[in-house]
Amino acid sequence: MSRAGRFLRENSLGLAFLTAFLIALAGQAVAGHADFNNQLTSEGLAPVSLSAYLATSDFAVDVTENWQSEYLQFFLYIFGTVWLLQRGSPESKELHKAGTESDRDQRVGEHARQDSPRWARDTGWRGLLFSRSLGLVMGTVFVLSWLSQSITGVAAYNEQQLRQLEGPTSWAAYLTSADFWNRTLQNWQSELLAVASMAVLSIYLRQRGSPESKPVGASHGATGVEG
Repeated sequence: MSRAGRFLRENSLGLAFLTAFLIALAGQAVAGHADFNNQLTSEGLAPVSLSAYLATSDFAVDVTENWQSEYLQFFLYIFGTVWLLQRGSPESKELHKAGTESDRDQRVGEHARQDSPRWARDTGWRGLLFSRSLGLVMGTVFVLSWLSQSITGVAAYNEQQLRQLEGPTSWAAYLTSADFWNRTLQNWQSELLAVASMAVLSIYLRQRGSPESKPVGASHGATGVEG
């Protein structure tokens, strides 16, 4: 197999989802542009080009409100599954492993292996940071996306207010507005439902060959077992 072929095979999961993301983002841009121009036309205003639409707060808020809800899902799931369990689910740790686990189980410090990351061997702040780096990065991206949503959201909201000849609102006031929390909570509830569904349905249902599923023949009570 060629080097390029091996790279594609070994990174096919990430590349496939990244490609699908870009296609979906492009589709959202086209559909959003058409919808935005329909709104402008209905209000007696001139439509804008696609490039102009991509620079609007309307497009930015639609993108960032989806990103923040997705990263909230990952952040809560990563930290929640440290302590929370679901009997029979491959999405849960085994029932006796709740918590941060021992250094031996986590292969850190003196228990690190030859192929362990360098910071896993560090018992100081580097090791502490590395041992929580996944959740911290997900949480940071969530906060930044939520902040971006609030900033672009108030800009989009004020543009609509001005088109209706109404006064703009401040960023602080927008954070307590129904528009902001409607946008936020409608995304949160869908992500939380998806996580709960995955954790519970994977107890009783199977997908042969998927690491997100238990082996087809595993008992419903088997916990923390992946196919």
